[in-house]
Amino acid sequence: MGTELLAPLDLAFWHFESDAHPMHLGALAVFAPAPDTTPTRILDLLGTRAAAIPRLRMCVRDVLLPVGGKAWTVDKDFDVHRHVEHIAVDDGDFMTGAGRLAGELMERPLGRGRPPWRMYLIGGAEGGPFAVLVKLHHALADGMRAVAIGAGIFDEIAAVTDARTAARGRPAVPPRSWLPDPREMAGMALGRIGEVGRALGVGASVVRAGRLDLRSTTAFTAPSSGTRRLATADLDAGDLQRIRRAEGGTANDILLAVVAGALRRWMTGRGEPLPAADPRALVPVSRRRPGGAAATGNRLSAYLLGLPVTAADPRERLRAVRTAMDRNKAAGPLKGAGAVAVLADQLPPLAHRFGAPLAANAARMLFDVLVTSVPLPRSALSLGGCPLTALYPMAPLARGQSLAVALSTYGGRVHVGLVADGKALPDLDRLAAAVEEEFAELGAVIVGADRSPVP
Repeated sequence: MGTELLAPLDLAFWHFESDAHPMHLGALAVFAPAPDTTPTRILDLLGTRAAAIPRLRMCVRDVLLPVGGKAWTVDKDFDVHRHVEHIAVDDGDFMTGAGRLAGELMERPLGRGRPPWRMYLIGGAEGGPFAVLVKLHHALADGMRAVAIGAGIFDEIAAVTDARTAARGRPAVPPRSWLPDPREMAGMALGRIGEVGRALGVGASVVRAGRLDLRSTTAFTAPSSGTRRLATADLDAGDLQRIRRAEGGTANDILLAVVAGALRRWMTGRGEPLPAADPRALVPVSRRRPGGAAATGNRLSAYLLGLPVTAADPRERLRAVRTAMDRNKAAGPLKGAGAVAVLADQLPPLAHRFGAPLAANAARMLFDVLVTSVPLPRSALSLGGCPLTALYPMAPLARGQSLAVALSTYGGRVHVGLVADGKALPDLDRLAAAVEEEFAELGAVIVGADRSPVP
């Protein structure tokens, strides 16, 4: 892998970041112990497998052209031991201690002079469970790309990758120049004209969907502190499918309705008045297509959704979410404030360099909370023979945002990772409990005691 220009959206994420506002995403993978498992063995395995993933050897460097651009280049001084670390957990409750530590580790910015990622082995005492926190800069990967990169540490994926590499050898890949071939210049110019037209259309849509009234709940209006807290929740995937079978819609509709109900439950539990207007959620949508070109950069758009926290009935909340999401899908991912990611993908590098800080500060004009679903492989996964029992995804917080919710399904469970500004939401554990309580209530209202097998 040679030199590769950062895609426009990747460049935007790179410039959004500051020391107080790290722009990385991650996942906390929890494993059950296996015989002869030791922290040293797992740490060595993580290092070996991470070093074999080409993308994790890339760092960001300045380029002369295009002006304001940057490029991915192979780190000639790459040392995987700078990126993989073991940290013990002293808390008697392993998950409580691992979650607390993961939140603290997510606060730390990633070094800009090295490949922007870290892996932490958390716990790993003899005979006990352990976790691996994977942290990647958002410029390096979107959710789906992060899954593809992070999956390389698992036994099953690593074995397939090693077999394919051995079969075809390791052909030399000539570096890709950041200077375009002169014969491509005319085509690029015509393409840029088309991109400008698309950008104007998307930009107008974003402006129309923006808002001037920034009043919201106390939690959502708290200033960013740069601190991070992590909390987790677990839902039964079988119950999710029973609700879907009874009520219709998509699994994502149901989970969005659960988040809305949990926010309502949490606000009232705080003694906080419900907002006059429903808080707005940004719901990312991948623009990658199965069988399409394996683009390395972020390929995102998003839908904007008012989370119906003012509706008292769980079924009413679900139907409101279904209606709004159907409307979003009918309009397509290039409409509304959620299309800001597509707009960023149309802008030249220099615009990102000077405009990204302003755009980062304007995030609250578009949405209050990020809610995203991250797809995982359906097959059972393991690390060094230790089975994966749970994987909690973690989404980044934009500047001025206090809460991000990410969900993934694995092993018959929906694992929910909640990332919050630590000072704005010190009671994040209560919100995580509210997610589980709301899911149980929605199931009771819609399917009752139905425990029949899901087809």
